[in-house]
Amino acid sequence: MSLEITFLGTGSAMPCPARGASALVLRREGQCWLFDCGEGTQTQLMRSHLRAAKITKIFITHLHGDHIFGLPGLLCTLSLQMSGPEACKAPIDIYGPLGLRSFLWRSLELSHSQLLFSYTVHELVPTRDQCPPEEFRDFSGLDEALPQGPPGRVLHLDPEEDCYVLLEDEELVVRAFRLFHRVPSFGFVLEEKPRPGKLNVQKLKDLG
Repeated sequence: MSLEITFLGTGSAMPCPARGASALVLRREGQCWLFDCGEGTQTQLMRSHLRAAKITKIFITHLHGDHIFGLPGLLCTLSLQMSGPEACKAPIDIYGPLGLRSFLWRSLELSHSQLLFSYTVHELVPTRDQCPPEEFRDFSGLDEALPQGPPGRVLHLDPEEDCYVLLEDEELVVRAFRLFHRVPSFGFVLEEKPRPGKLNVQKLKDLG
């Protein structure tokens, strides 16, 4: 399995000319997975060797603006590109904290933006001990106000594993773990599954 990481932005709080806001791309088997999407991420993508149209999954660590303000714009740009050779854009799965679905739907609805591809938002329900008590906001009722919000799962913490299982295929498992920050935050772990070797142990023993 081939994995390649590209840092598009490592800054925090606000963008600057020489350092973009938080964004990282993992390229795997021809697909691009984006982790966080701060302001200016799509510009950074254009300066890189990556193709934004290859993004199939987006993971958001938390809902601070320097990690999500670039997301609606990126999705709109991907949609605009569909009139050209990228007309067969694959659906995008987006993972992030509870409230992300409402943020995206409202941003696109209020700006009269219509995407020409489908996207799914999978929300992670935080626990109250992930941030200072005075900073915790209960966003569990936001989706009820969305008449036609994007589909997706609501993921709860697995108390036995102390994590959220996001996806799994033959090669790896992706999990989210709780982090402590000023707002509920998550870290993401990609765990490659064991690959049994092909050594013939008995043959080696026979040969001494």
